[in-house]
Amino acid sequence: MTDFSLRHGRVPFRLSSIATVVLMACGPAYAADPTVAELQAEIARLKQIIAAQGGAVAEPVAVAPTSVPASTPEPEEAQTLGELTVRARNRLERLKEVPVSISVVSGNELDNLQARDVASITQRAANVSWNQGNARTSAISIRGLGKQAQTDAMDPSVGITVDGVSYAYNPLSSFDFYDVDAVEVLRGPQGTLYGKNASMGAINITTRKPTFTPDSSFSLALGENNRVIANAAVGGPLIDNLLAWRAAFTVDKGQGVYPNAYNGDFGYKNKDNVSGRVQFLLTPTADFSALLKLEVTPRHEEYYNGWTFFTPTPTQYANGLPNPLSTDAATRLTRRWFQQQADYTYAGNYLAAQVNQDNQRPLVTATNGASATLTWKLGEYTLTSISGYKDFYFQARNDEGTPFDISKNGGGYVSRNAQVSEELRLTSPVGGAVDYQTGLYLLSQKNNYSSRTGFGSDAGAWFATGAQYTALDKDGAGRYLLQNSLSRLETNTPQDIHSKSAALYGQANWHVSERLTVTGGLRITAEDRKNSSTKFIAEEGFGSELDPAVVNGIATGGFNSDANGNLAVNGNTAAQLALANLAAQKYFGVAYAALTTDQKKQLAAAKAIRAANIGVVYNTTRADTIHDRQPTILLSPSYRINDNVTSYVSLQYGEKAGIAQVINGYSNNARPEKSTSYEIGVKTTLLDKKLTLSADLFLNNIKDYQQAVQVYDAYTTAQKSDGTLYYTAATGNAAKVRAQGLEFDGVYSGLPNTVLRFSGAYNDAYYKDFKNSSNPLEMANLATPYRDVTGQNLPGAAKFTFNVGGEYRAPVKGWNKEFHANFNTAYSSKYNSDVSLSSYAWVPAYSITDFGIGLGTLDKKFDVTLLAKNLFDDRTSQVVTWNSYVPAVGRWVGIVFSGKL
Repeated sequence: MTDFSLRHGRVPFRLSSIATVVLMACGPAYAADPTVAELQAEIARLKQIIAAQGGAVAEPVAVAPTSVPASTPEPEEAQTLGELTVRARNRLERLKEVPVSISVVSGNELDNLQARDVASITQRAANVSWNQGNARTSAISIRGLGKQAQTDAMDPSVGITVDGVSYAYNPLSSFDFYDVDAVEVLRGPQGTLYGKNASMGAINITTRKPTFTPDSSFSLALGENNRVIANAAVGGPLIDNLLAWRAAFTVDKGQGVYPNAYNGDFGYKNKDNVSGRVQFLLTPTADFSALLKLEVTPRHEEYYNGWTFFTPTPTQYANGLPNPLSTDAATRLTRRWFQQQADYTYAGNYLAAQVNQDNQRPLVTATNGASATLTWKLGEYTLTSISGYKDFYFQARNDEGTPFDISKNGGGYVSRNAQVSEELRLTSPVGGAVDYQTGLYLLSQKNNYSSRTGFGSDAGAWFATGAQYTALDKDGAGRYLLQNSLSRLETNTPQDIHSKSAALYGQANWHVSERLTVTGGLRITAEDRKNSSTKFIAEEGFGSELDPAVVNGIATGGFNSDANGNLAVNGNTAAQLALANLAAQKYFGVAYAALTTDQKKQLAAAKAIRAANIGVVYNTTRADTIHDRQPTILLSPSYRINDNVTSYVSLQYGEKAGIAQVINGYSNNARPEKSTSYEIGVKTTLLDKKLTLSADLFLNNIKDYQQAVQVYDAYTTAQKSDGTLYYTAATGNAAKVRAQGLEFDGVYSGLPNTVLRFSGAYNDAYYKDFKNSSNPLEMANLATPYRDVTGQNLPGAAKFTFNVGGEYRAPVKGWNKEFHANFNTAYSSKYNSDVSLSSYAWVPAYSITDFGIGLGTLDKKFDVTLLAKNLFDDRTSQVVTWNSYVPAVGRWVGIVFSGKL
């Protein structure tokens, strides 16, 4: 017999060993609530284990997860933590039996501190980080691996799976998660058990499911910046023992924390989100169940793209040579054109710690999804089908950072991203010499993405070189040319991306002896990747007569003239000559032949400004299609030293698909990424089960690591044709990368009424061979645009990370109330935030603490909590360049009302 203690106190009865483990799985701080089928399976498995060991099998007490009676804390007695349980391998298991590095965060823990997004989740697990960006460019790293370039055709390095549906497109993880049951973070290559393969790790998120027990809950947070965060969930039986449902909703609205000086009606980092989900559970027989989920997040507008503060650009490059600042805002804003606005200056406004933008628009995002999970019991076997759909919408309109009309309608636009997946999985019974899972996974994903660049009426004066500006700003005709050179011009670079994956996978546990289990897994994935792109002038604007005649062999509608404005001899058709005369008449009131030498040079300067900003033009080009077969391998023996200590070693190998992409009109694919992970670890319970601790040493070797590099630019090399090879920044491959270190996770319940969770890591992630890294900005004057950074740390990879969280709950005597306090602190040592490893981009060590303190009823009907996010107001900027930074979000305080109806 075993005493069982919840974190709020002691259960006033004693349970058999089997029932103890089952109830421990239901503890709100440790794992997702198991289903009845999972509880039955776990009881059966434990019976077999105990019987095999020659022990008597006591009948378990029939206690459902929702029927645990309210407990009375006994502060004088230390609580017993019990066994942590996870679903990492598609079945309810004790954490110490899973022979891989894994962290678990409960949904209750996230709820307590209103932690909804991926950033909050990564602050509660070891060696996991969120790389700040917008909804399309942020990414998750595990062990410092996974900070990616902005490439829509790239697979996530760290996979996200929500309720069995894997996200094949990284931006799908940018939305808030709500009504969460549990989060599990798995490190190393994944794919032999379920869903889509991932080369660096996976985050498995489970939401709360319908049950036949009525349930309803709510929370309402009111706080600074007019922030309102409302959450509600309701569910229960529609038809007893046949049909149950659950609906969950979340609303998050609030003003931004950084107002726009140009238009104070909006601020950056505002919130404007509404999401809803409804699920139906059908159980017509004991051997079949169907779970249908529908979810929607309508289009909403949030300002978090472009909230950048500027600093003076260094006047020297890294090698000591002077930086002429020829393209810098410091020289642009001192031009007469921009000094006409007397209340705006470079020093007094541009360098002020504020945002001042006229054409910045909010990011507009949306997502919808649906899934159907069908489960059949075939005797002792289980067959599961998971059909999933998920889409994504994105629109950005970006500004250059000033109140002048320079950038207009530029940005990204995802008109359609949709994925459809189907998974069929067979699970064997447990308890014998071998148990296994095997399955088939199919995925199709399509993405139509456009990257647009647009210009306003001040763009010509901004982008003109010094000589061009001087030639044009000296008279009215020149200023008219300067304005029309770019005003309302817009170029577009759409992509049509189509990815298909088909995989067979399987994983088995061979119980060699009572103590030794060998886990092996294999996956073979067939990848089919296609991508096509084009670049064209989408809108001519006010200066179409200034177009170049031909770009890259493509007629763009202009007339031929040289650098001095002289018409090319025998180089223009009659229509082009007529266009030249129209341009001369428009700007100078005479025929082209009557232009003076200076007037021709002015026309030539305006044409040169326009051509430079039109840039590359090319017809529809298809990237070389990728047809590949990629394995995922797992081999992990584990040995139970005693009832409290299990050790394991693990070998994991996985690959990430190559990237089909077009660079400046030429196919320039990135090679597949290949990751090999070695682990040796131990999982143990100590101090009379008051401390659960997992620790591992790891070594990850990655070949052809996908990230931003310098790649050969066939377009520019062909256009210049001067014998020089040219390069450009794009997503490619770093030859070799290594990450090695130590990770640990633990939970301690030895203090009265208190549970502490902690995790941390030492991580040495560096380039083992990387000779084609882009030069940082302080090296932009070098003739060779790339450098060798072999031996340097990866961007975004801190050496030390640590987080600790805790909860204290105790009754208030005579009040029938419960006092509680929660906190979570995440610490990171310094790291470099720039993918090109700029010496200016080091982010110093920082820590973020969330804290809540409150009072509620013992029956959980009502609770009031005072909540502080970033309690100590840490303002460390996590994105820094040599002349700008993204400011941090400071402390936020609110009050949260929550309860059950």
